[in-house]
Amino acid sequence: MSSKTKAQGGFVELVKTIVYALLLAGLIRTLFFQPFWIPSGSMKPTLLIGDFLFVNKMAYGYSRHSCPFSTTFPICPFSGRILGSEPERGDVIVFKHPTQGTDFIKRVVGLPGDTVQVVNGVLNINGSPAPQEPQSPFVELNEPQGPMGNLPRCANRASRGDECFKEESLETFPEGTEHAILNIDNGFGDNTPVFTVPEDHYFFMGDNRDNSMDSRFSQSAGGVGMVPFENLVGRADRVIFSSAGSSMLAFWTWRPDRFFVRVD
Repeated sequence: MSSKTKAQGGFVELVKTIVYALLLAGLIRTLFFQPFWIPSGSMKPTLLIGDFLFVNKMAYGYSRHSCPFSTTFPICPFSGRILGSEPERGDVIVFKHPTQGTDFIKRVVGLPGDTVQVVNGVLNINGSPAPQEPQSPFVELNEPQGPMGNLPRCANRASRGDECFKEESLETFPEGTEHAILNIDNGFGDNTPVFTVPEDHYFFMGDNRDNSMDSRFSQSAGGVGMVPFENLVGRADRVIFSSAGSSMLAFWTWRPDRFFVRVD
């Protein structure tokens, strides 16, 4: 066998290896786990800008949005869900925006048939307020965060580089599950009408209540409105890696205390 033939055979094997690896990665991403970077502060303090996690796509079964590029290429051209399981109140979920087609991550607070209202910053579910127990303030530096370099919103008048404070509370759902939420001020989402969640839809809110465009706001106003069951991508279970900088290569900005942290 000539050296040229050997080289050609080696190139073919390399191409086959790359193709198999891409197919395997695509299969894993479609059926099991999808990587997701947290791009905004709407889920603080549960999730911080720069947190990296894998979304569990097996949690709620599969829809066309389980496939990559679902909003541009109909790789999975079916409707509804296969092997569907309903989410529980309090789950932190990645979903496709009903009109924009982009990935969002929020906490589900309203299930099909529920009524949801916010009164003076307190979440009411089916007419009953979800108790809020004050905690120590959430503190971070008033500095640019993540690749977009946005400054955090503060409850105090923090100058650049100073400590930025937000009120933190522990909210309890009717089922008894607890999670931390933040409050900045008396914002325009702190008092809402009563929403009734339609069948096969869910009501989502960010934990950073005054910094989240969620189901409290219509899609035409920049919110997400009611999210169809079909649009759920998967459940966020655990933060794998976290970086406070604009690049994961900037090791001096890594947050080791957030590696493998459970998402509650």
